[in-house]
Amino acid sequence: MPPFRIALTGGIASGKTTVADLFADLGVPVIDTDLIAREVVEPGQPALAKVVEAFGRDVLDAEGRLDRRRMRERIFGDPDARLRLEAILHPAIRAEMERQSRAAGGAYQVLVIPLFAEGRRRDHVDRVLLVDAPEDLQVERLMRRDGVTSEQARASLNAQATRAERLAMADDIVQNTGHVQDLRAAVAGLHEKYRRLAAGM
Repeated sequence: MPPFRIALTGGIASGKTTVADLFADLGVPVIDTDLIAREVVEPGQPALAKVVEAFGRDVLDAEGRLDRRRMRERIFGDPDARLRLEAILHPAIRAEMERQSRAAGGAYQVLVIPLFAEGRRRDHVDRVLLVDAPEDLQVERLMRRDGVTSEQARASLNAQATRAERLAMADDIVQNTGHVQDLRAAVAGLHEKYRRLAAGM
């Protein structure tokens, strides 16, 4: 029987990593699909070979690694190319996530899945935890973090599911307006809740 699993999601620059780290501090196994997405396209991995086969060798940098910026430019504004890339990467990411989940144990697990709302599937998790932040705050954080303009930050937000779509599919919501002590208290409360739910599976 698979472990009790929480999908942790949220828009770009909402604070998912901070919340995931707080769960990890409590000893909860955290499996981050963003990290897995990088691992599956390392040189020598089958998924990278498939990406090169589909898009050509010019998506690689001089060291034979995936040039992420070039790949993003290739699929930006080209839905067919994006779908082709997702058809290669998503099964590889899902398989590695399942492998790590089976090995991780724990009373329950947190799966960090940034694009959970876009995938519209929840059959592999028991609950969805949304890290929510006002859009203006996300824009401000993105500008500071990535050195982009307000327009570029808003374009990144607009490329994802809307805040309303994420709120509609969440079982639990953590508001992240920037105070870590508030987040820590919220995560501590959820930790107890999830341990009870997992015990009653």
